[in-house]
This record gives sequence, C-alpha cells and structure tokens, in this order.
Amino acid sequence: MARLPRMFEIIQLLRQAKKPLRAEDMAQTLEVTIRTIYRDIATLQGMRVPIEGAAGVGYIMRPGFDLPPLNFDVEEAEAITVGLNMIARTGDTSLHKAAQRAARKIADATPLSNSLFTSTWGPDAPTGVDLSEIREAIRQELKIRIEYLNAEYETSIRTIKPLAVVYYAESIVLAAYCELRQDFRHFRMDRMAHYAVLQNSFKGEGKALLEEGRLEHGHAFDPSA
Repeated sequence: MARLPRMFEIIQLLRQAKKPLRAEDMAQTLEVTIRTIYRDIATLQGMRVPIEGAAGVGYIMRPGFDLPPLNFDVEEAEAITVGLNMIARTGDTSLHKAAQRAARKIADATPLSNSLFTSTWGPDAPTGVDLSEIREAIRQELKIRIEYLNAEYETSIRTIKPLAVVYYAESIVLAAYCELRQDFRHFRMDRMAHYAVLQNSFKGEGKALLEEGRLEHGHAFDPSA
C-alpha cells in the first residue's frame, strides 16, 4: 500500500477506535511494520492531525477531526453495502481486504445500511496464485506464462495476455488472449499449476482485445481452453 493511502487508513482506524489503538494492531491490520506506523503517525502529527499517544501505550484521535462528507442516498448506500460484502464470496483475499478498507472510508463519511447481509459462500482462494499480482499484470498489460491443466488433466505451457478476472460462483477464471491458440480463452485459476508475470508488454492493446473478445464470444469468453 502506498504511503498516502496508508496514512488515510491510519486516520480511519483511529477515528473508529473506542480505546487507544496500539501501533502493533495497526501494523497487523495494514500489513506493514510497526516502525512504518510510528513513522506515519509522526508525519500525521507534523501535519497537525490531532493524534495523541506514545509508543507502547497506544494512540487516540481527538474529537473534531472531520473528513468531507460523501453524499449517497439510501439505495446507493445499500448497494455499496451489499457489493462490498459480496466481495468476500469471490475467494480473492487481497480484494476482500481492499473492500474492507473501502468500507471503513465510506462508513466514516456516510452511514451505510446495517440491515442488509450477504453470505460468504463462494469459491476457495486458489492456492499458488496471487490474485493481486494477476490484477496488477492486467493493469500494467504484461504477459503471463502459465502451466495449465485442462479438464482432461492435460498440461500445457501457455503465454497469455491477461484481460480480466471473472468471479463465478464455482470458480475464479482469467479471461485472456492465448498466443498458443491464437484466440480468447478462460483459464480457471485453480488449474494454473505455475505462472510467471513476464516483462513482455502488450501496452495499449488490452482495451481493444477485451472489446474484441466480447464481440466474438459474448460477455464471457469461450470457457474451453
């Protein structure tokens, strides 16, 4: 997490805390070192954010520090509540953590509904695949080499251009352009035995490829790989 968003997260945690919050607890929540928390808090205090406390004791936020409001109507707030809660069903643990951070930010600025609930049932997070790394490859438009096991338990090595992650109830799949098949394919994440993000870029092609895949195969690409 970049430093500026992390300091915003520290503010949110302290505003919501009912008692002094230890640096160790914040470090665990934000997945950084305790020293990083100390440094960020010192920076915030230097910016006159009203944080009080000390190392080993805990920190509190003095009342009266407000953030600009977000103006959502009731149905918009309910839609956000359901959407963020349902991310837990994707099996994407890093995305779920991001949703929890987003919920803290939104809840701090506007009241969300507490009368809507979602189940957490969904696909298990794929082992051996870092979904945040896959999403970053999509954003950076970097090719990925995968060792893939198909439905007939046949293994193949593919170089693909990752275009989108699709969350089904049963599985998580990667929509991509497959250089081996010279076509668009879906690859189930739980069948990717190994993968490596390459430095080979397809910069500027991703948006056009995604649109081409939708035109040729519909919203979901041909799932047969």
